[in-house]
Amino acid sequence: MKPKHVCVLGAGIVGLATAWQLHREGYEVSVIERDAPGHGASGGNGAQLSYSYVQPLADPSIWKQLPKLLLSPSSPLKLRPALDPLQWRWGLAFLEACDADTSRETTSQLLALAAQSREAFEEMMLELEPACDFSTTGKLVLYSSAASLESARRQLDLQRELGSSPQRLVTPDECVAIEPALVHYRERMAGAIHTPGECAADCLKLCTELEAALAQRGVAFQLGVEVQGFVESGGRVVAARTSAGPFEADAYVLALGSTSQRLARQLGAYLPVYPLKGYSITVDVEEGRATAPHVSVTDSARKVVFARIGSRLRVAGMAELVGHDASIPAERIETLEAATRELFPHASRFEELHPWTGMRPATPTGRPIIGRHPDAPSNLLFNTGHGALGFTLAFGSAIRVAEALARG
Repeated sequence: MKPKHVCVLGAGIVGLATAWQLHREGYEVSVIERDAPGHGASGGNGAQLSYSYVQPLADPSIWKQLPKLLLSPSSPLKLRPALDPLQWRWGLAFLEACDADTSRETTSQLLALAAQSREAFEEMMLELEPACDFSTTGKLVLYSSAASLESARRQLDLQRELGSSPQRLVTPDECVAIEPALVHYRERMAGAIHTPGECAADCLKLCTELEAALAQRGVAFQLGVEVQGFVESGGRVVAARTSAGPFEADAYVLALGSTSQRLARQLGAYLPVYPLKGYSITVDVEEGRATAPHVSVTDSARKVVFARIGSRLRVAGMAELVGHDASIPAERIETLEAATRELFPHASRFEELHPWTGMRPATPTGRPIIGRHPDAPSNLLFNTGHGALGFTLAFGSAIRVAEALARG
């Protein structure tokens, strides 16, 4: 029987998009979140909506990089083995996924989900008109060597074959023509991939706007409430155990990022989700000057993204497999500032950096976990494991959750 009341656990962008879609389809919806909406991995993310250029982190090139990942303190990707069996299980599965066939299949699935997500996101934007510094200025992915550019060309060919939106290889001079703020970095580039249709937005602002709109439309929010577990009976969840007491609903959607793994394990279900720790800074830029980029930029070598959100520049990057450590080492923030000064030396006065860290919930392959799990109660669905593409994939994932619910 189709449920009437669905409780969404989590109010990051994935949880809020799920609540938005379920409410549109006529469900009574409640949302439980221990923090303010968007204040987990969504809050200071890279701000890019990368619908057309998706390259899985699990890629055959990882094998050559492995010594650096394990040993170099400056590597943008960091693997630090710990006495954590879940980390080892995830890490071994990640290495197993670093082959061409898996990467190709992941690319195909992510592109299809991203296309679905873009359509749903655009429908939401037309209906809600949220104030979230949304822009459609496109994206440049920069490559520093001929070898990395050739690898990007192969990925571009694959994505073109799979039906991705128009994108092309461009020369350093073309990069500067597209984004004049890159003029100081011209000699450091071998080339780039330009995707003119890509977008950017402030994810935290959008989360705030979505919460207000949903609350106005009757969605019930339980904020400051922590989900601690579940009460089961007859193969179903009859209540969510929370810090405010049990919460009953007909069905539940677990969208609590990397925390979802721990809660699923209480039910005997293993989710291959582990946090990939990332960092960001956000600096003010001077309006009217061509010193800060308007086009979103990704520096592929540094694994750093630059996205203009209003009068600010969001700089985000790195991926660390270091558990749930939420500290912000000064050297990581210094790395982001140094990268910004190198690419865009006059973009900001760098007076306030607003450092941030977040735990991206990642699967070994890069494919999110959406829908039911064979080892979990039948009325509990999952929506997690999006890695660095949570913002990009949120609204498409929400549609797939709603489809799974409707199937019963």
